[in-house]
Amino acid sequence: MKKTVFVCGLAAGLISASMFIGLMILGKAGDDHFENGMVIGFSLMILAFSLIFVGTKITRDKYNGGIISFGKAFRVGLYITLIAATIYVLVWLIDYYLFIPDFADKYAAQAIKKLQESGATADAIAKKTKEMEAFSRMYKNPFFNALITYSEIVPVGLLVSLVSAWILKRKTPAILPESH
Repeated sequence: MKKTVFVCGLAAGLISASMFIGLMILGKAGDDHFENGMVIGFSLMILAFSLIFVGTKITRDKYNGGIISFGKAFRVGLYITLIAATIYVLVWLIDYYLFIPDFADKYAAQAIKKLQESGATADAIAKKTKEMEAFSRMYKNPFFNALITYSEIVPVGLLVSLVSAWILKRKTPAILPESH
């Protein structure tokens, strides 16, 4: 079971962080295209966390004789989530500190620009500018940065873990047809 959790967690982490890794390899880390980044990022997370279902099913069928409780199934998903999330966070921190240390400033500038283009009042723009300046300062702290990054990915993994545990829980082994 430990091997299954580790392999699925490692693979899920690499899949979820593949956008960061790809952009670093292509020399495009830090491009100012935040529009599709969120959609691509969450799509990769969902794809990556499909391995929670796979890992839980393997654990149930191969190591538990076709039986798994909701709690144990959820723990398998949780462990895969934590491994994947840690890889995701570590890759992001490398990407951020080595390739795009001005990410928070660029992100803040784009958020303010979007607000200006929407016709927001000067007061709303000033308030948002102040908020984004504070965010940029805090984001430079590695602990805060890691915490924010974990908060992006862990909820997705927990949700998939809950759904997988609910679907795959089984108190008795599946009845196999007799072969003649």
